[in-house]
Amino acid sequence: MTERVETDRWLLLLTLLLCGAGLVMVLSSSQALAVFQHRSPYYYAERQALWLGIGLVALFVLRRVDYRRLRPLALPAAAGAGLLMLLALVPPLGVTVNGARRWFDLGPLGTFQPSELGKLAFALFVADWLDRRDQRLRSLETGFLPFVLLLGAVLAVLMLQRDLGTAFVISCIFVAAYYAGGGRKRYLALLVLGLGVAFVLLSVLEPYRAARLISFRDPFADRMGAGFQITQSIFALGSGGVFGVGLGHSLEKFLWLPEAHTDFIFAIVGAETGLLGTTLILAGFTAFAVRGYRAAMRAPDRFGVMLGGAIVSWIAFQALVNMATVTATLPITGVPLPLISYGGTAVATTLAAIGVLLNIAGSASTRRTDATPDLGWGDRRSPLPGARSRAGVPR
Repeated sequence: MTERVETDRWLLLLTLLLCGAGLVMVLSSSQALAVFQHRSPYYYAERQALWLGIGLVALFVLRRVDYRRLRPLALPAAAGAGLLMLLALVPPLGVTVNGARRWFDLGPLGTFQPSELGKLAFALFVADWLDRRDQRLRSLETGFLPFVLLLGAVLAVLMLQRDLGTAFVISCIFVAAYYAGGGRKRYLALLVLGLGVAFVLLSVLEPYRAARLISFRDPFADRMGAGFQITQSIFALGSGGVFGVGLGHSLEKFLWLPEAHTDFIFAIVGAETGLLGTTLILAGFTAFAVRGYRAAMRAPDRFGVMLGGAIVSWIAFQALVNMATVTATLPITGVPLPLISYGGTAVATTLAAIGVLLNIAGSASTRRTDATPDLGWGDRRSPLPGARSRAGVPR
């Protein structure tokens, strides 16, 4: 471990503000359900606070651990996450929630979802794997095709878990790392096109996903059936107006809106804090993305660029998809709002990943010299391998 004095204070402040807002909204949105299920209005908020504490400890520890020291853990972490995801499918071990088996029951701590841990593990692994490929990454046979096979193996496990939402996010992690690593743009376009076709087919061929697509076209056509959740979300957002009805005063959280404290917590934010609150949350994630990409682009090495870019893309993309789902801009995908939604594994893993990102930011600020100017992606002297090779700079 190494001492880090410098860090991105704005990135840290944004993280803490989003965590604080999330804990308040989990308490507000979950009270009715907590009383109904567990006879305590603080049941979900207490567990969220516990996991939030675990995540903050991980953040401040990893902020001081040189991110390059994590490289030997890349393969074991990815293999361990994949094994846990497979074990969650075994009936005596994994538990089923809403027809999907992807969790372990930890008793008083709630449930543990290994695919959330896998987001950080796979981000670390793919960044390490791509960095070791070096110039072979730009080859079809030795770079792109093995990369596609790795991504396909992860997505296959997620499809066994019936977790299309997490598959979206992990695909974003892989694509972001491949782009930051200097992969060929035509291969990247082919990959994105292939993923798009695959996700559409998976949505159409699965009956409950197909019903979501139909209800997305006109939620009010079956407002008491397939369109119930999204119409209640729209009602919640509309009821808040500009300034909201006040914390704790929304009606939809009283068992009207399904998953009000998890995937659809943004609708409760809109109901209780109005357009002002939702705009602040959106602005918070936008600022986080800007600061995060800034840190990734200034990383002192290629591995840091890819790892930082993958982490920021994961969090920003997941937030965008969640808010688009809640506002009926995209079909329901089932991904939580990072740092805001209830979910112990998710919030702890996300905070741990932000700790790694903060270390990358600290490394950039403390180790940058005049010989390594502060430049961004696409510059001739940037740390990206593709840019280096095109500029003729030896590795």
